[in-house]
Amino acid sequence: MRISKEKRERMIEAIKKYFLNERDEALGDLASSLILDFFIEELASEFYNQGVQDAYMYMKDKIE
Repeated sequence: MRISKEKRERMIEAIKKYFLNERDEALGDLASSLILDFFIEELASEFYNQGVQDAYMYMKDKIE
């Protein structure tokens, strides 16, 4: 999965903000980037596949 540099930077900032607000942990760019890479590599396909399935079911219902 490829994301633009700007989107990646926003996602890294969101991860840093989440950890600071929810866990009172200040993460650096490297740690946040590694967490983002993990989500992309290990979890993104599950969300994508669910989105495809939801779109399929929506269109199937509309056609029927």
